[in-house]
Amino acid sequence: MYKFKKGFYADVRIEDRFTTNIKLQNGQLHEAKETAEKKAFIRIFDGKMWYYTSTSDVNNIQNSLDELYVYAAENPQIDSHPIVSKYQVNKDKVIKYADCSVKNIPLQAKLELISYAADKLTSRLCNLKIAQYLDRHSVYQFYSSKGADITYDFQTCGVAYSMSFNNNGESLQEQLSKCETDFDKLTYTEKELNEFVTRCEDYIKNAKPVTAGSYPVVLSPIVTGVFAHESFGHKSEADFMLGDEAMAKEWTIGKKVGSDILTIRETGVFEGSGYVPYDDEGTKATDTYLIKNGVLQGRLHSATTAAALGEKLTGNARAINCDYEPIVRMTNTFIEGGNSTLEELIKGIDRGYYIYSVKHGSGMSTFTIAPSIAYEIVNGKIAQPVKIAVITGNVFETLGLIDGIANDRELLSFVTGGCGKMEQFPLNVGMGGPHIRVSKMNIQ
Repeated sequence: MYKFKKGFYADVRIEDRFTTNIKLQNGQLHEAKETAEKKAFIRIFDGKMWYYTSTSDVNNIQNSLDELYVYAAENPQIDSHPIVSKYQVNKDKVIKYADCSVKNIPLQAKLELISYAADKLTSRLCNLKIAQYLDRHSVYQFYSSKGADITYDFQTCGVAYSMSFNNNGESLQEQLSKCETDFDKLTYTEKELNEFVTRCEDYIKNAKPVTAGSYPVVLSPIVTGVFAHESFGHKSEADFMLGDEAMAKEWTIGKKVGSDILTIRETGVFEGSGYVPYDDEGTKATDTYLIKNGVLQGRLHSATTAAALGEKLTGNARAINCDYEPIVRMTNTFIEGGNSTLEELIKGIDRGYYIYSVKHGSGMSTFTIAPSIAYEIVNGKIAQPVKIAVITGNVFETLGLIDGIANDRELLSFVTGGCGKMEQFPLNVGMGGPHIRVSKMNIQ
């Protein structure tokens, strides 16, 4: 399609993106917008330096490509360069969502979807209610001077209902959300909506302050996912190890870092918000074991990091859009399921805590997770709600303290928020896992 000059490596990445954003606040329509945008990111490598440009003039990509060549120096040995030799030459077309594209759903139908649920979500303790509908349909194309020719599509759609509860000076902000690839799967039943409000009301009325200390803790699938993503997923991104000898030593493949029952995987194969069949360098998605049975098995790579560390590509070079160059990013990161039930995990705790939902998390060598709703565990049963500011710990130490994993793994998708790294935010990712039990975590 494009004329690539010899003596250079070059690739062209194009995204044709459609999005919808609808927002209701306390029943009033604040936003209802559909946006269509098509852009390209073009780059050239001469073995010493990268040259980039981004353009919305997709009909003149060849001109932008030719202009970049002027700045670079011809290199007859470019194909043997360690980075260039890593690039795959895939030719593929993967179109999954043409027949169910959110582009074909009327805006009015999307508005009616969230209006119905918003009307049902009522509470005398709620003073702010925000309902959002968001969707995205993208068609990606990727071409390279080595001969890659890839087309694939991506789609998510979702709803998010955020409510602020207040009672006697106490407050709670909680969200009920769902993300799918099919618009028809986004409806909540009246029972589900009522259960959400009832749980929030019970929490805001009855939650008591926690006594700080170290306790056994059970994490729900969403909290397990945040823990896996924030505390360990980012540590597995190989660009953090380039030039950092201490981190490279800490991250030695084959090193025992967790309990025998712990396995963490990362893959772009699964459909959802972390679906990436090919990354933004044209690498086919892989199923990468980061930890298997407690032992470090792998890390996430772009071609640059794979060449520098002498390892295989994993399909994790990603950019949030065609304004940015690809860097090492996660896709779907999750802890694999085990053999226990949730009841069995809780039954073994005399006094501890169950973390039901989460506000946010962060971490590298140490991690911090801010719970939203949590409960006390007393004599093997879930008891009254408690207020926990944060749970913290050393990553590798905590991985070794996981002593129970349930058989109820969930892989979760999201339409609000996303993963941030450097200036690139938000990136669509998936995360999840089963209920897990950690024998000791720091509770504050």
